[in-house]
Parts: sequence; C-alpha cells; structure tokens
Amino acid sequence: MSSFNLTSSSPVTFILNGIPGLEATHIWISIPFSTFYIIGMFGNFMVLFVVKKEQTLHKPMFLLLCMLALTDIGMSTCIVPKALCIFWFGFKGITLDGCLTQMFFLYVFVAMQSAVLVTMAFDRYVAICDPLRYTTILTNTRIATLGLVGLIRAVLFVLPLTLLQWRLPFCANRVILHMYCEYIAVVKMSCGNTIVNRTYVLVITVVNILLDLLIIGLTYGLIIRSVLRISSKKAHRKALNTCTAHICVMLMFYTPFLFSTVTNRYDQGSIARVHVVLSNLYFLVPPTVNPIIYGVKTKELRDKVRKYICRM
Repeated sequence: MSSFNLTSSSPVTFILNGIPGLEATHIWISIPFSTFYIIGMFGNFMVLFVVKKEQTLHKPMFLLLCMLALTDIGMSTCIVPKALCIFWFGFKGITLDGCLTQMFFLYVFVAMQSAVLVTMAFDRYVAICDPLRYTTILTNTRIATLGLVGLIRAVLFVLPLTLLQWRLPFCANRVILHMYCEYIAVVKMSCGNTIVNRTYVLVITVVNILLDLLIIGLTYGLIIRSVLRISSKKAHRKALNTCTAHICVMLMFYTPFLFSTVTNRYDQGSIARVHVVLSNLYFLVPPTVNPIIYGVKTKELRDKVRKYICRM
C-alpha cells in the first residue's frame, strides 16, 4: 500500500483499488463481469440494429428503447473496461483528468437513463389512458425532442459536479476503495473543504432522481386509476401487462441506486464491500437484462430479432 502513497508534488493521480478485501479473487470476479458486458453489448446493439433496419419499428416506443439501449451501452462502457484492466493487468492508476472524464460521462448517462424512464412512463400513460390520441400526442419528433431535453438536463446537472471536483486539493494518499471514480469516494480523498461538493450532489440527487421517481409514481397512479375504471378483468390484465417491462427496468435501475446512495458513507468493513459490489452491478446487470426484458415482453421486437438471429 505504501507504494501507492503519492507526494503532494506529484501529478494528481488516483489508485482504483477494486473491491476492498477481495483483491486476491479479482481474476475470478472478472469472468462474470466480462460475460455480462459482452452479453449486454450484444443485446443492446441488436436492439439498435433491428429498430434501424425495420421500418415497422420506427415508432415512439421503439425509439425510446433505442435511447435506453444507448444509455445502457454508455453506462457499462464507462465502468467495465477500466475494471477489467484492474482485474487482469493490475492497471489501477488514473489521472485526475481521466477520473473527471469518467465521472462526467457516467453520471450523464445515469441522469439520461432516468429521463428516458420518465418518458417511458408517460408513453405508457398515453397508451393506456388516451389510446385514440396516442399517435398524435407521441410522435417520433416529440420523443426525440424529449430525449434531447433529457440530455441537456443531464449535462447541466453533471457539469458543475465535475467542475466542483476539479477545484479540490487532494491528499497524498489517493487510494480509492472502488473500481471507478465514484463521486463521494473521490471527495473523501480531498484535504479541502468539501461541504459544497457534498451539498450539490445531494441536491442533484433529490432534484434529478427523486423528482423523476415522483413523476413516475404520479403517472402510474393515474394509470391505475384509469385501469380500475375498466369493468373487464381481461382488459385490466392486458393494460397492466403493457407496463410490466417498464416496471422491471425501473426496479433494477432505481433500487440499487437508492441503496448505494444510502451506503456510500461507509468506508470500512463488509458494508463498504457490499456498496462497491452493488455499485458496479448497478452499471452492469441492468444493461445486460434490459434488452432481454423488452425482447421477451414486446412481440414485435421479439419477432424481428428472431428473424435476424436465424439469418446468422
């Protein structure tokens, strides 16, 4: 560990330590990491390819699936290649510029995916509560505009986050007990006053993620109210079944995020290890499972994917 201690005159370089306490098993941990990553890349690129090729899939719902696939690809790519370099080759060093770049793109993709999930909830609301006006309310142009707004919002929220991090002075011991430049983990390496940084990350978490959750909750409340007004139980099941995939994706995205946010203040022991593992699975498992969920639950997409797979 002493070899990782850097003097204050050295260039600002951090050491990403991987999973605390499990360094000896990194090579074995890399197997599921690389497997999930490959499967996730294949699944998400397949969604993008099939939707691009098939004119019948050029609809708002599938455009949203493409946005979700792009954010999944971006999130996992920000994490996994560097993690595999740590696992396989022991390349643990990362410069401040590299750390901030990783942090910026990672949290932009996180904020963008949250915005996509909100738009998907609105899509389900219109499809169930106002189906006759669906094609006029949700056009491809309008969905693309909402996606652009979500991207701009993400950049505006995350850019100050990285700029606030850049101004901090860092201590000589810059060993981060993580596999990537997690914001709070980097803040803890600072010798300066970090109250502004901690306050800002709390504010954007509340404004961005919790506000999005509130909007989604209200949207599903309106959906449930509308469904309960339908007398037919078969119609109940059919209406709610259209939301199943979206609900599964939301649970996989928001649940680990909220748990990670609660546990990131712990530095030592098994809780810290659980936090690190869960944080990485959060960026690895959903991108792998999301295209499978929508492939299984969406007949149009499933049939087109099967057609192209059979041609291989």
